[in-house]
Amino acid sequence: MEIVNSVYFGFIGVSTTRINKTVKVGSQPHQIGWKLRRTCCEYSPGTSRKKQEKYEEQPQNVDLPELHPKNKKKPFPVPIKKMLQASRRDKRLAQMHIEKPLEPPKNGLLVPELVPVAHEVLDNWKVLIRGLSQLLNVVTVYGCRKCPQVHVGPVGHQIQDCYGSGSQRRNSHHSWARGSINDVLIPIESYHLFDPFGRRVKHDTRFDYDRIPAIVELCIQAGVDLPQYPSRRRTAPVRMIGKKVIDRGEFVDEPKPHRSEDCVSLLAELDTFNNQQGQSPSPSNVQELAERTLKAYLNVRRGVEQLMSKYTVKACGYCSEVHVGPWGHNVKLCGAFKHQWRDGKHGWQDAVVDEVIPPNYVWHVPDPSGPPLRSSLRSFYGKAPAVVELCVQAGAEIPDEYRPMMRTDIVVPDSEEARMAA
Repeated sequence: MEIVNSVYFGFIGVSTTRINKTVKVGSQPHQIGWKLRRTCCEYSPGTSRKKQEKYEEQPQNVDLPELHPKNKKKPFPVPIKKMLQASRRDKRLAQMHIEKPLEPPKNGLLVPELVPVAHEVLDNWKVLIRGLSQLLNVVTVYGCRKCPQVHVGPVGHQIQDCYGSGSQRRNSHHSWARGSINDVLIPIESYHLFDPFGRRVKHDTRFDYDRIPAIVELCIQAGVDLPQYPSRRRTAPVRMIGKKVIDRGEFVDEPKPHRSEDCVSLLAELDTFNNQQGQSPSPSNVQELAERTLKAYLNVRRGVEQLMSKYTVKACGYCSEVHVGPWGHNVKLCGAFKHQWRDGKHGWQDAVVDEVIPPNYVWHVPDPSGPPLRSSLRSFYGKAPAVVELCVQAGAEIPDEYRPMMRTDIVVPDSEEARMAA
C-alpha cells in the first residue's frame, strides 16, 4: 500500500477578542487507504476572554479627567455630520412648504412617562441639598481664593497645581479658605420661562426673568408644577416649517407667581445660594445620612440624563452658561474666548449631563487622618466628584462606577519609595 508523507491542516473556529480565527493545526503522515490518525494541538482562549470581559465591565484604573483649555471651544456632543444631515433634511421640507414632523416634547407637549421622573429628580435634589448642608458640619471643605480648585479633607492638600493670580509667587501652592455648599455642588442657573416656545430672552429684558437652578427649570418643563414658577401646559402642538414657528397657539397672559411663606421656604430647599448650613447630625446618623445623600446624587444624575434624552437643553460652547429650552437666549454676557467676535453672545450647542450638574472633580484622600497630599505623589492619587468624596469621607461606601477613578487599589508609597517606583 502506498504511503504518502504530507502535511494536514485542520481548522476549527476559536473566538478571540478581535476576530474569529482557527488555531487547531497538526502535522503527521497521511496514509491513503488506511485509517486516519491525527495528533493536533488546540488553543482555547476561554479563560483570557473571561478576564478581558471582566476588565471591560469594571476596569482597574481609568484616566483622570482633563481640564478643557479656555482658548478652545467645547466639542459638539452630536457629530457635525449628523447635524448637517438633519439641517439639510429640514431645509428640503421647508422649501416644499411641508411642516416639520415634531414629537413630544419638541412640539411643546409633555411626555407622560417622564413626568414621574421629573418629580423624582426634584425630590432627590431637595434631599441632596439638605444632606450636603448637614454633612458640611462633619467633613471640612476648602476652596482656593485664587482658582476654582476645591479640596475635601481636614487640611488642604499641598499639590502645586494652582494657576490663579499670584501663583508664581506661591510656587503654584493654593491659598485655602473654608468652603461652602456652592464649592461642592456648583450652582448652574437658567432663566425660567413661562412659555419656552415664546419670545426669546433679550439682553434688555433679562431682568424680567427669574434665575433658578437649571435642574429645577428642567423638571418644571418636564411636568412639575410649582406655584411660584408657573409654566404653560399646551393642549395643541406647536407647528413649524424649517426654523420658523407658524403656530404657537393662542396668546396666554403669564400669571403672576404666587408668593407666600411656604413658597419662600420651598425656594430655600431648591437653591444652594439661599441655603444655610444645616444642623450638625448626631455621630450615629452620619453614615446613614452620607449614604442617603450619595444615593440622591446618583439618582439626580441618572434622572437628568433621562430627561435630557427628550427635552432640549442648550449650553454655551465657550462658558458655563446653560439654557433650558428649544433654543438659547440672546443675552450678551459671554466673556469667554473670542467673545468680542460674537458681540458677547453665547455659542449655543446641545448640552451634556456634566454641564447641567458639573461633577467638580477633587483629589481623593485615601486616609483623611494621614499626612496631606503632596505634589511628588500626585501620580498615585485618584479623583472623584466633590459630592462623592464628601459622602465617602463621611462614611458612605464608594460607588462601583467611581472606584476605578479613585484608584482605591493603589497603595500610596512614601516619598523615598516613590523615587524607586517605575
